[in-house]
Formats: sequence, C-alpha cells, structure tokens
Amino acid sequence: MANKEILLVVDAFSHEKDMEKEIVFAAIEDALRIATVKSHENRIDATVKIDRKTGDYETFRRWLVLESEAASQQEAFNPELEITLDEALKRFGNAEVGHYVQEPMDSIEFGRIEAQTAKQVIVQRVRDAERRKVVEAYKDRVGELVTGIIKRVERGNVFLDLGNNVEAYISREEMIPREAVRSGDRLRGYLKEVRPEIRGPQLFVTRTSPDLIVALFRLEVPEVSEGIIEIVGAARDPGVRAKIAVRSNDPRLDPVGACVGMRGSRVQAVSNELAGERVDIILWNENEAQFVVNAMSPAEIVSIVMDEDRHSMDIAVSDENLSMAIGRGGQNVRLASELTGWTLNVMSETQAEEKSEQETETLVLAFVDQLDVDESVADILVREGFSTVEELAYVPAKELLEIEEFDEDIVEELRNRARDTLLINAIATEEKLESTEPADDLLSIEGMDRQTAFALAARGVTTAEDLAESSIDELMEVEGMDEARAGQLIMVARRPWFVES
Repeated sequence: MANKEILLVVDAFSHEKDMEKEIVFAAIEDALRIATVKSHENRIDATVKIDRKTGDYETFRRWLVLESEAASQQEAFNPELEITLDEALKRFGNAEVGHYVQEPMDSIEFGRIEAQTAKQVIVQRVRDAERRKVVEAYKDRVGELVTGIIKRVERGNVFLDLGNNVEAYISREEMIPREAVRSGDRLRGYLKEVRPEIRGPQLFVTRTSPDLIVALFRLEVPEVSEGIIEIVGAARDPGVRAKIAVRSNDPRLDPVGACVGMRGSRVQAVSNELAGERVDIILWNENEAQFVVNAMSPAEIVSIVMDEDRHSMDIAVSDENLSMAIGRGGQNVRLASELTGWTLNVMSETQAEEKSEQETETLVLAFVDQLDVDESVADILVREGFSTVEELAYVPAKELLEIEEFDEDIVEELRNRARDTLLINAIATEEKLESTEPADDLLSIEGMDRQTAFALAARGVTTAEDLAESSIDELMEVEGMDEARAGQLIMVARRPWFVES
C-alpha cells in the first residue's frame, strides 16, 4: 500500500462514514501490525506508526519487559516476545517493567493477502467506531419516541432503520400482538434501552410499554408536553385496550376533554399509532376510592370496601353489570388495578351482601367470645366499625359514649374487658415463648451457653439453622449480647453452609 494510498483511504473512510481520521489511521496501523506479525509466522510482536501528514510509516519490533527474577522462574518465558529488565537496560539503555522496548525493522511490502487483512481490520475498526458513535448519540435519549422505517422482519422481530446507518431492534415480545407490519412501513416506538454491545443490536425499542402511550399523548396533546396536563399513570393490554389517568394543573382546563380532542381527533391519532388500541382516559382523583370508581369506567360501582392493610378493595356492581365491570378475560378490572395500584376484587351486589354478612357474623362471634358480651352488644360494636379488641381498648371513651345504646357504665366495662383480654393474650404468648426449649444443635454451638440459648429460643431461634439465618440486629435484642459475640455465633452457625458449597 503506497503512502499516498494510505492518505486516500483515510480521507475516503472519514468522509463516507463521518468518522474522525485518527480512528481510521489507528485501524490501518493495526492492520499493518497484524500483517507484519503474520509474515513472521506469528513468532514476533510488532507495532506500526504512520506519519499523519505524509502517509509514511515505520515498523518496530517490540518486547514486553519483565522482572529479571520473575523471568528466570517463568517456565513459559518467550525471548521472541519478552525480555528481562537487565537485558533491556543493557540493549536499550532505558526500560520499565510492564512496558515495551522496541527497535526499527523493515516494513514489509503488501501483497493481495496482506491487503485483504488490512481491509478487514479497517472495516471492523470503523464498524466498532460507528457503534460507539450510535451509543453516544442515543444514550441520553432513552425514554423518548423514535421513528424509523422497517428494514426487515425476522420471525416476528423487527429491525428499524432510524437513518444515518442507525438500526433499532424490536423483539417479537415487544411488538403489539397480531400487528401486521412489513418492510418499508413507518413505525414509532419507545426507546427503552441502549447497550454498548460489541455485536448484535444496541438500541432496544418497545411498542408494548405503557410509557409508549404516555409519550404519544405528549406528542399529540400540547397541554401534556407543556406540563399543563399531567398523565399520572397508564396501563395497557397492547393492541386491545389501555387506560390512562390524567389530571390538570389548571383548574379551568378539562384534562379528559383536552386529551380526547375535537371530535376525538387526538385520542384517535394515538389509537391509530397503536394498531387500533382502544384508549380510556380516566380522571385522576386524590381520593383513592373515587379514583378506583373512575378507573372502573364504564362500569357503575354500587359500593366499595377498602382494606388498607392488604391494599385491596372489594367492589360491588349490580348483577347485570358484573360482566362489563370484569371485562373480557378480566381485562377491565386488571387494567384498573394496574392503573390505580390497588388489588381490586369485583363481585355482584348479591355476592357483596353475602360476604358482608359473613364477615359481620365472624366479627360478632369474635367479640362475643373475647369480651363475653351478648350478641346485641357485639352487633352494635360491628355496626359502629369496630373490628378488633385493640381498637376497643384504646379508642377514647368519648367516642364510645356517642353510641346511642351505650352509657358510661357500659363503656367503662367494655374498655376494661378489652384491656383484660389483651393482657391475657400477651401473657399467654410470653409463656409460650418462655416454655420453648432450644434444640441440641443450638446448645452445642461453639461459644453458646444455656442462658443465651434459652433466650434465643424464647425469640423463635430454636435451632442452629435458625441462628444461621438470623441477623446481628436480631440477636442484639438478647440481654447482655454485644455485636462482636452476635456476629461470632452467627458465623459459627453458618459454617456448614460453606462446607456444603
């Protein structure tokens, strides 16, 4: 390869690929190095340096410098590729361990094979540089819409041409089910990930994510992009149905109407982009029960019972609206649940009444048993919203006095009985824990004494395996235990784990 040809190659590649010339120079240097090493049957190491102005290049043979003592003890020491520090200092006058020393050698003339090797290296280096450039250009665009032309479809996987030799990948799982696409179609997607992979796809796009529908509304509805309307959440059954929750930061603006658009133009544009997916626009409400009512639209809700501990709601609808509320294959209630974040249990009004009666009966019997009161008194407590003895024991007396059927004597008696019940239960629990004995393997652990073992057993740590699964903080609850001893006991208990592994 003549000197001028090197400069011509650099100019051609840098302009064609929009690549820095230094990247192409480095690729040619590597190609020359590989060809040089191959011409010596891979027995030497070499490096090549090209003059960036003239295209002239020099070739140097090089050796890796090793410690003299280490080299003498190294069975695989190769004098063709490596050199001791003493020898390097003697031959070159200056050397450092771990660095290379080199001397000039004849640059080889390239034939057909060498030229082909050079071309392959250059192409690969330029391709790698292009891939790095793509990552740099798109790494800050994750979470944005991207638009491209379908380049090819392979087994349901779609490759999008985004222009400028940039390709994005949509896996079959990220495509809308049963969506008809073909090469040459224009397609939008949500850029969810950018990977700096050496091979394979780098830009990963999805058409099934709820984030896509949010991005599309941001594109179609100026009020959303300006922040006047906020999309609080979205849930999708891709290609079939979606629900989005919206709210307005301007009380004068109807967020639902703005997202629907004149004669439904805005929501229809989003639906068309998603293969005809039907979109329900829900008005967000800070009252979670009302938000759920809105999310269950178009079904009309008769009643809602919230269970904040389980973060669930029992939703009752009229018997004739039950199928509409659930939706085909449970679609409506599933999307409403995803949108609101609550577990929703939909039932008919009749079923809800039966369940309420059963729960009421259970609570009444529990109060009768625990407080030793008549069913009529228990009925009043349940009717007023009490569900546990703890609530009755700690509720202010004035709230109980507001109940029409109760006077001061009844209130005082109920509160005393509730507290007595709690005390008896606590004592029984404590006695049960204190009567728990530690297993033999816990007693036999190195560093364990009987007092500590029984104290641990009282807290539910009865075996060596229980101790191994415990944390230092849990053991610190034992009287007289310090952090160092707790850690030592746990590590001794865990020894069998390491033996088994």
